[in-house]
Amino acid sequence: MPVQEDFIEQAAPFRAELIAHCYRMLGSVHDAEDLVQETYLRGWRGYAAFEERAALRTWLYRIATTACLRALENRARRVLPNGLGAGSVDPDAGLDRDAGAYHWMEPLPDALTPETALVARESVRLAVVTAMQELPARQRAVLILRDVVQFSAAEVADLLETTPVAVNSALQRARAHLAEVAPTGESVTEPDDAERRDLLDRYCAAFENADLAALTELLAADVRLEMPPVPLWFTGRDAVTGFLAQRAFAEPGDLMLIPTAANGQPAVAEYRRDAGDVLEAHSIHVITTGPSSVAAITVFLQPSLFAAFGMPLTRPKERRGE
Repeated sequence: MPVQEDFIEQAAPFRAELIAHCYRMLGSVHDAEDLVQETYLRGWRGYAAFEERAALRTWLYRIATTACLRALENRARRVLPNGLGAGSVDPDAGLDRDAGAYHWMEPLPDALTPETALVARESVRLAVVTAMQELPARQRAVLILRDVVQFSAAEVADLLETTPVAVNSALQRARAHLAEVAPTGESVTEPDDAERRDLLDRYCAAFENADLAALTELLAADVRLEMPPVPLWFTGRDAVTGFLAQRAFAEPGDLMLIPTAANGQPAVAEYRRDAGDVLEAHSIHVITTGPSSVAAITVFLQPSLFAAFGMPLTRPKERRGE
């Protein structure tokens, strides 16, 4: 078998975890896919000289991490609106604040990274990845490689061309800083499959039928709503439902919400009717659940994300499930 064909066959099984790794580093599914593509191209070109001094998986992580660190040079961290200041409790608050000054987090479709290990699933949760963006790039890399990928200190030192002592020092600082900035109120309380389907069905039906009472029943008292790239965010059930009723609800039949999953969390893709009978891609909602309710809704107003979720930009007007 030609060398390059052998590389493609041997490297293919690592693609999903490399996308997750680059996403944790960068906070963007688009950037992650681009850099994994770059990783495989570099690996394909250099495979003939690869002498298996290290495992292929480790070698690919070296290439991917180096690419991520290079991409992060002189780049502002990605954020969500709740990291920019206090939330609003006024549903009439203006939405005209400048959003152009920020680099926004993006959701990661579960279908791209079917990870099974608990530590891996938790490490792609939206709040966790957002908190990781607070870390300096090399500390972030050390934290991910040690605590998520679970490489040894010696392996990480070799990968980053430093020493195990430096790796352990960076890991200690990264863990301490992450503990300070990571949210404490969002414990992992994802529903089981049946509960997840029921929650998503009720959430979709509430929006599709403009049923404010049904939606209100799903929301925690301190629920949070944010809508990147809008810098403003809302906190509290009254403010969130008030805003949604005024600005987001439409006539029954003008919206369709399709259940999906992102960041190891329930999610939906929202379509809105245009002037005719076509439903156009509008946004991706990522839902954070509490013990018995919806704790947060992050609505990504970015139709270009639909391709990553394997969804079309338009759909014929029909009821969900038909």
